[in-house]
Amino acid sequence: MAERKKIVKYRRPINLNIGVIVFGIIFIYIAFNVYSYFTTEHISVYEVGQGTIAENNTYFGLILREEKIINSDFDGYINYYMRDSARAGYGNLICSVDENGDIASKMGNAENAEAEFDNEDYASLKNTISSFAGAFDAGSFFQVYTFKDELEAQLMEAVNQNALDSLGDYVSMAQENQSFHLMNAKEAGIVVYYTDGFENVTVDSFSPDMLNQLNYSKVSLKRPDPVPAGSPAYKLITNEEWKIILPINEATQKRLAEDSVVKIQFKKDNISCWVNFEIKKIGEDYYMILSLRDHMVRFANDRYIEIELLMDEETGLKIPNTAITEKEFFTVPKEYFMKGGNSNSYGLLVQQQDKSGESSMTFVETTLYNEKDDLYYIDEETIGSGAVIQKPDSNETYRIKDTAKLMGVYNINKGYAVFKQIEILFQNEEYSVIRTGTSYGLSLYDHIALEGDKVQENDLIH
Repeated sequence: MAERKKIVKYRRPINLNIGVIVFGIIFIYIAFNVYSYFTTEHISVYEVGQGTIAENNTYFGLILREEKIINSDFDGYINYYMRDSARAGYGNLICSVDENGDIASKMGNAENAEAEFDNEDYASLKNTISSFAGAFDAGSFFQVYTFKDELEAQLMEAVNQNALDSLGDYVSMAQENQSFHLMNAKEAGIVVYYTDGFENVTVDSFSPDMLNQLNYSKVSLKRPDPVPAGSPAYKLITNEEWKIILPINEATQKRLAEDSVVKIQFKKDNISCWVNFEIKKIGEDYYMILSLRDHMVRFANDRYIEIELLMDEETGLKIPNTAITEKEFFTVPKEYFMKGGNSNSYGLLVQQQDKSGESSMTFVETTLYNEKDDLYYIDEETIGSGAVIQKPDSNETYRIKDTAKLMGVYNINKGYAVFKQIEILFQNEEYSVIRTGTSYGLSLYDHIALEGDKVQENDLIH
């Protein structure tokens, strides 16, 4: 019988596939990075640059002046002999009231006839045209409309006056019959022919709703129909001093808090001047009250005016407001600081205990974040609250406890967050301009965390 042979099962050797191993490592690495990316808070970086904040300093303001409404004592038709916004002296003829309309009708016929001007009328018109031509600026075409209105008013004044003079006999007869009445200025002032209900408003009686132009209505006094006795005939502005009330924001209020004079520009004709002002707070809002002594005649027919405040623009390092945050620091008297250790840096002699309970003074290097008066600001993490420090070359000690907050940003030039104190010169809703060259602040081209409230001191920035 043949001998039976033992059969041993063949074991296939393990063959490691290098490609699979490398792929697995790469997959694990990618998976870890993807996980880290979605679980780690990412900090955006902003590079500090030089910049200027250009603020819109244009406002619509309310004009307040001393104004008197002069009423007619008689029923009848009113004819005017002085142009709108003209200066009237005491006794100058402003208008007339014709009770039955006869003189007004004859004056209308005379006006429609060929007007005859005297040399004085021609000289006045020529002077108006020459003044406009000499000062005309093609870039301000609106001046043409102002000139047109002024010329038409001057022509109307001359035509009406000539028409009245040509009806001398009729006028005398009507005056004898007491049906025609002349109204002469009882005091000097600027004549205007409208009312709007703001004639008696003062700075003290002003209310914020008066700045809403949607509620404003202006009534012209030049009407073709007869008016009853007691109705306004014209209005007289009796004082060259006038006020403009502007609603301003809190940022502008802070910029002007220490000033009493500001340069303004009238947007209507681009003329600028310096004016005195005061700021008044009503409720939670601020209002700027400009006081002027001239230029008023140009705006006699305006109740609202567009004004630009010509303030100096602030230039410095420009940073986004989102980067700004606050941090609390210990404040330590300067006299306790010294230079020591292996560097030329400032530090403090801090009381420390060894394992046996023995106390000794050890020099601890500190970073200075700011200084104010006789204090230095140091980080809370460097030396704990309640630490005892010793004045150099003295036995006098001081326990650290006082704190104060600083406004600043986190500098990340070195890959980790370092707080830097800033001094804001000007700020709008999105950006701030900060002072350059400060001892503990930022420099041009520094990199800072875009969202300061998401960063802590010494955080690693990915």
